Amino acid sequence: MKLSSKNLETRLDTVYDAIVVGGGMGGLSAAIYLARYGLNCLIVEKGRGRSFWMQDTRNFLGIDPTTPGRNIIDHGTKQAIDWGADHLRGFVESVTDEGGTFAVRVKVGKKDETGSVFRTKYVVAASGIIDVLPQLENMQNVFDYAGYTLHVCMICDGFDMWDQKAVLIAGSEGQINAAFVLNWFTPYISVLTHGLYPVSGEMKQKLAEHGYPLYEQPIAKFHGENHQLSGVELADGTRVEATTGLVGMGSIYHNDYLKDIELEYDGQNLVTNEMCQTSHERIFALGDLKLGLNQVSIAVADGTLAATQIWRMIRRAAAPRKWEENLLVNTAEPEVV
Repeated sequence: MKLSSKNLETRLDTVYDAIVVGGGMGGLSAAIYLARYGLNCLIVEKGRGRSFWMQDTRNFLGIDPTTPGRNIIDHGTKQAIDWGADHLRGFVESVTDEGGTFAVRVKVGKKDETGSVFRTKYVVAASGIIDVLPQLENMQNVFDYAGYTLHVCMICDGFDMWDQKAVLIAGSEGQINAAFVLNWFTPYISVLTHGLYPVSGEMKQKLAEHGYPLYEQPIAKFHGENHQLSGVELADGTRVEATTGLVGMGSIYHNDYLKDIELEYDGQNLVTNEMCQTSHERIFALGDLKLGLNQVSIAVADGTLAATQIWRMIRRAAAPRKWEENLLVNTAEPEVV
């Protein structure tokens, strides 16, 4: 069922088997499996997640390489709802452990100041991350290329950068080291710091030994046409020629709603077992929120694993379903002749 501010009160007395926070690839995969296991679940999706910005999906089995991520999300959302999942566009503000259930506070729309509280036995954290992009006065200039020829994932898009002139926009000196991995795909790398930090002499020497120019001026503008990058203009007027680029400026993790629950982290990533179960047995984490590769294929598999483990735990605690009519026949008193 599609929920909104107009009808969500019909579900406020429901105790869901699982609430899935995030309606991206992993969250939708989990919801589809939960629904097909006969469990009642709610997807809460804030919108415009990482997969929404994928302009094509070149490395996922069975999908046309030109398929935008938003098309997959739209299709998966309809699929989940058709199989019985509830879906609500909203922002999860907090999750509180009440013992046997969690209270999940969700704000719907900009005018919602208090939020609505839904209850659930299990929580699936699938809210993901969002990549940090270089901040320019005209951000539309960045969006014109981000996700097209200005990439954020080397594993996803390294092939599409093969032997092209590339810029690596690194958010810190440590992130400059991505250049020494990117060179598997192309050796024609120029490193840009966007004027954010000084670069040590040691790193400058390492870049020079590889032949990679370093530019420490802020970025003024990206150049190109029809989402095809042709170069980067710096604040001092320098223009760096490039037909592709990789942004390595870190990520923002959408996990603040879990801050009141004690969970095991490795850095900002949640530690999980092989079934995506966190250190809290009733909280699961998928995709980019957990340790592992940040890939659509991984997130989709994680959704399958988490939903299956939730079903197993609920099923094992439930009474078996019996064929009552046969029981009545088998236990009936024998007829006296």
